[in-house]
Order: sequence, then structure tokens, then C-alpha cells
Amino acid sequence: MRKAGWKRITGILFAAALLSGCAKQTYVEVTTAEETTVAATSAEIHIETATTEAEKVDPDQPPYYLPEERVEENGLIRSYLTGEMTDAAKANRRPVAVMMSNDKQALPQYGINRAGVVYEAPVEGDMNRYMSIIEDFDDLERIGSVRSCRTYYTYFAREFDAIYAHYGQSTFAKPYLNNVDNINGLEGIGSVAYYRSSDRKAPHNAYTSGPRLQQSIENLGYSQVFDTSYQGHYLFARDGVTDLLADRPGVMAADTVKPGYTMNKAYFQYDPEDGLYHRYQYGGVHQGNEGPITVKNVIFQCCQMGHYATTEYLNINVHAAECGFFITGGQAIPISWEKDGEFGTTHYYDLEHNEIVLNQGKTWVCIIPTRDFDKIEITGKE
Repeated sequence: MRKAGWKRITGILFAAALLSGCAKQTYVEVTTAEETTVAATSAEIHIETATTEAEKVDPDQPPYYLPEERVEENGLIRSYLTGEMTDAAKANRRPVAVMMSNDKQALPQYGINRAGVVYEAPVEGDMNRYMSIIEDFDDLERIGSVRSCRTYYTYFAREFDAIYAHYGQSTFAKPYLNNVDNINGLEGIGSVAYYRSSDRKAPHNAYTSGPRLQQSIENLGYSQVFDTSYQGHYLFARDGVTDLLADRPGVMAADTVKPGYTMNKAYFQYDPEDGLYHRYQYGGVHQGNEGPITVKNVIFQCCQMGHYATTEYLNINVHAAECGFFITGGQAIPISWEKDGEFGTTHYYDLEHNEIVLNQGKTWVCIIPTRDFDKIEITGKE
């Protein structure tokens, strides 16, 4: 496994994309307030250390919660999606993973503010589509608009043992739906699970709801209990531990981070007052139906991508280890990722191959073509 070299030059850090099989050497620009640009080559980085909250944790315990510590207390239990104490009836139930449109004609997305984890990935025509993983959906009367499946999303949903909700699928994705419990709008259950709204035009007006999803799950006979082997997807920091990246290799300031998507021009802006990343796209605040979208953690996951035959449909390789970035608390570190077999969990590692620990809260995962690594921008004040 190859690792990136790093160097600090006049307060500017550049990340060489040499992590875990990244195809070519490119650079991520991290500038000071003056937006100076300096080229950097591989070298060792000197990282200043300081006492962090993580170092104050009981030395006999890791700074993250262990699976065996997930126990119910006063009707609450730690969520697999956010790491936060949550209503046990919801957190102990398999979540739904709903495909959502990001076409301008479909905005705002309904229900996306409730998602504990969101995956954003390219589809054909430079458009992105979302998969919102939601455990708190019972009272939602409108979720969507719901769009069709792509192959790679079936793998993302299965990693969380989620029930996958979609309205149709590409021809290439259809065989892969056999690998995940799913609610398909083009099958008989579709009339139970979905409805068409009158305030949008097709295909942007297909929606579901909490009651419709619950009824569909029951009709299809899907278990709502997590598989006995499931132990969650992420490692979450213990209560009170927020400064996770201060002593990590390659750490850099990350006030504004851009995944490089060309159509919606999405980016995340860190607000130190609430400790959250606020999302923007299409030239303004990204609004869900319940308000602006904010998250605690952002993951940029680079993947090898091609096309199916001569079509526009993307074939995204979610199995071959690649590189990326983990961003939280106004800082970012370079990472690599690996997947535990075809249907296993994706794990993210720092430059020393320690698995990353997330802050408790919502997480947004941007899937980015490895070839577009040099379009990523991470900007912060030194």
C-alpha cells in the first residue's frame, strides 16, 4: 500500500494522491486567507501536538465506543447511524435507505434532514443522486422525490443493513437488487409504497411516507431486526471527545471543502459556533424541507469509475481500495478505504492505517471519481 508524503510550506498543505492505489499523482490545494498557491512535493510533515480532548479519555478505554457497550438506558440506545443516544425503538430497527433526486425541479428533498447518513454519488449526465439513510421516519408524510436505483447504491444500503427504497432501476442494476431487501416502485408493492404529488411533474413527483414504508415492509415480510452479525458501520467518539484530528498525520485546516462536482457545485462550510458543516449547492444554501442541511462529518471517498459499454450509465467500483479525505471539526486528514469482501463494510483509515473515529452526529459521504481527485478543494486558515 502506497502512502502520501506531506510538507508544510508557508502555511499551505498539498495532498499527493498516492494513497492505497490512487491512479495518479495529483494535488489538493489548501490555502491561507491570502489564497497563495505553492507547489509541493512528497516529504515528511512535522505536526505540532497539543493536549486534546481525546487524550483525556480513560487510558484503559479506546476513544470510541465498543460494540459491547451499546446497551439500552432509560429507553435510549446509541444509534448505528449517528452514534448519539436515540429512541431505542427507532435505533434498534433497520433503517430505510431512500433514493432521492437532486434535480432542480425536485427541490427541496423531503425527509433528507432526518437522515443520519447521506451518500451522494454521480449518475449519468453530471447529475448526482442521494441515498438518505433514515431511522426516524415514522411521522414523515412526504419523503423524496424518490428516484431509481443504480448498482453501487445497493452495496451502500447493504453496508448499513438498511431496507432500500427506490422507484425503478437501471438495466444494469436490476440483478443486484437480489442482494438487498428493497421496495421497488415498479413492482406490485409500488402502489402501496409510493404516490404521485400534484405540485411536481414526473419523474420528479414520486414520493413515499413513513406509514407507507412501514406498511410496505410488513407486506413484503422483511425483518426489521438487525442481522445478528451486524455491529454498526462506523466507530464513534465517546461523549465529549470532539477534537479528533489534531494529532493525525497530514492534518490540515478545513473551513471550506469542495468535492468537485460540476453540475451542482456543492461545498461544505464549517461553522465553529455550532461545530457543523453547512452544505451549499446550486449557488445557495442546500435546503431540505425541514431547513438547511448540516452535518458533523464529511467523507470524500474516491472510487474508480467507468461506463457500462457504450451507455452513459456509470460503473462505480466500490470494492477496489482507494483514497479520500475525512473532514470534521474544521480539520481534514487524508485517508484510504478498504471493503470487507463483496458485501462487507467499508472501513476508512488514516495514513498510519488506524481506522478513523467519527464525531457523534450526521455524516455525508461524497463518492468522487478517482480521476477527479485534483478537483477536490480543501481550504482553511492556518
